[in-house]
Amino acid sequence: MNSGILGPLLLSDTGVNLVPSAPKPRQLLAFLMLHAPQMVRASDCITELWSSTPPKSAMSTLQTYVLHIRQSLRGPRRDRRHLLLTKNQGYQLALETTDFDRSRFTELTRLGRLAAAAGDHRTASRRFTLALAQWRGPALSDVCTGPLSSPHLAELAETRQGVLEQRIEADLALGKHRELIDELSALATRHPTHENVHAQLMVALYRSGERKRASDVFHGLRRQLGDSLGIEPVPRMQRLHHAVLVGSSALDAPVVRR
Repeated sequence: MNSGILGPLLLSDTGVNLVPSAPKPRQLLAFLMLHAPQMVRASDCITELWSSTPPKSAMSTLQTYVLHIRQSLRGPRRDRRHLLLTKNQGYQLALETTDFDRSRFTELTRLGRLAAAAGDHRTASRRFTLALAQWRGPALSDVCTGPLSSPHLAELAETRQGVLEQRIEADLALGKHRELIDELSALATRHPTHENVHAQLMVALYRSGERKRASDVFHGLRRQLGDSLGIEPVPRMQRLHHAVLVGSSALDAPVVRR
């Protein structure tokens, strides 16, 4: 069975879609998968589904939705209703980690960070690339999520961005600065006040012999931060800009053994 939340909601068995078509059971399934394998209280499920205005029949209706999901778990080849457990006035969805895209993303990210910490940038880049490949689009992009899901989805998006930057950092350490310029330029356009992305772009441009463009990136960031937030770039960015201007050897591309 394939399951996932890193993109449109995914639950399938041998190619057969098991995701409920009705909006509320679909939303409940997404909420349980978002927290899998942790237990979710029934009261939290009610808040997620109806916010601050649940109907009087909320508990019985919730139980009906749970039954609907259990029926969906009866795949064409295997009955997996046992994966949805009821206990302690709540529900737990016990998905197989190898089948769940979020579990794969988390594990590959962990392995990538271990490799990066050990200085094995080639392995780190591969692990981070595989981790990012688990994403099929914005998390739960086809589900109308409720108030309790929003912080988790924001955290997932932030984690994804962090892994992307770590993969770029590994590639910079591998001397791939020229290959990264287009990708980083697009990221800087999408995130005009994101300082780390701009820092990586400045380094990639500098190492590619584009010192003026690297300086222009800093000035563009400074304008955006001033206009949008009324602040100056952090001291780290200002030190990086100074290093670009003076041609500091600290910014030189690393010597990579092929």
